[in-house]
Amino acid sequence: MISMISSVGKNGELGRKNELIWHIPKDMKFFKNTTMGHVVVMGKNTYESLPGDLPGRKMVVLSFDKIVGNVETVYSVEEILNKYLDIDEEVFIIGGASIYSQFIKYANKLYLTEIDDECSDADTFFPEFDKNEWNREVLDMGNHNGINFEMCKYVRKS
Repeated sequence: MISMISSVGKNGELGRKNELIWHIPKDMKFFKNTTMGHVVVMGKNTYESLPGDLPGRKMVVLSFDKIVGNVETVYSVEEILNKYLDIDEEVFIIGGASIYSQFIKYANKLYLTEIDDECSDADTFFPEFDKNEWNREVLDMGNHNGINFEMCKYVRKS
C-alpha cells in the first residue's frame, strides 16, 4: 500500500533550495512516529537533504545513480510499484516534489501537515490533487511560532 507524507503550505509549498521551509517540532515527531518501522521511498535530492539515516525505517532511494549508504537504490517507479504496491503494509513516499508527482496516482493515503502560511520563494510544491476524491480526517493540530497547522489524513474514496 502506497502512502505519502509531507508538510505543505497554503499553496502546496514543500521546500526551498532543497530544504524544508517550516521546522515544526510537532510535525517532525508526527513524521517520525507515522513512518517508524516502515519503508520510506525518496528521491536522491531528498536523501541528500537528510541530516543522516532515518533509524527504524528501511530507506529506498529512487535514482538514476547507485547511492552509497545504508539505503536500497531503485532505478524506476515500476520497480517500486512491483515490489510494494500490493502489500498490506504501508510504504511511505517522503519526497521530493517529482517523486510525489510520480506516485500520487497510486497512493491510498496522504498524511499532510497543512500549514496556515505561505512562502513566496518556495521552489518545490506538492502535486495538486482533487480533494473530492479523498476523505479528510484531522488527526491533530497546533500552533508553532504563531503559525497554525493541522495534521490530516486523506484516504482515497473507493
